[in-house]
Amino acid sequence: MTRTHSPVTQVVAIGIGAALFFVLGRFVAIPTPIPNTSINIQYAILAVFAVLYGPLVAALAGLIGHVLIDATGYGIWISWELASGVFGLVVGLLLLRNAIAEGEFGRAFAARFTLAVVLANAVAWLLIAPAGDVLFYSEPANKVWAQGALAFVTNTVTAAVLGLLVLSVYARTRTRTGSLSHEQ
Repeated sequence: MTRTHSPVTQVVAIGIGAALFFVLGRFVAIPTPIPNTSINIQYAILAVFAVLYGPLVAALAGLIGHVLIDATGYGIWISWELASGVFGLVVGLLLLRNAIAEGEFGRAFAARFTLAVVLANAVAWLLIAPAGDVLFYSEPANKVWAQGALAFVTNTVTAAVLGLLVLSVYARTRTRTGSLSHEQ
């Protein structure tokens, strides 16, 4: 089932998503031995926003949130910021049709969600971010592919595990379609 959100709802969701992405990415990132690469939990929230609000909201929330992180830390690094937007876009596109808002959360949805997270992370961190670093910034290929590989693995695990947990809890708060019966 697909539902549409008003433009006001979408703008608010973009703002909240970008703010959550920023706060989690800036203050909850766990450093790793690979320079400028950390374990991040904000991609789980971005994946949840992709499911609940769609690809455009998630893409913009990821892009804006990552720009804010970089602007207050490393400096603007467009290849990684674009990768965050693409992650949200791909998850949203692959999960456009879902019934999570109607309380539907089963094994099939969990499998689709996990596959979407894996594919989105692969596109973002094994293709866009490293290729952009090499093309835009002339970074050493071995360095950026190592960063991208680590980001792929850690973001896939955190987004899949935490995202499924959040969506499972969310689905339980929703009334399932057809769960109410008419009393005579």
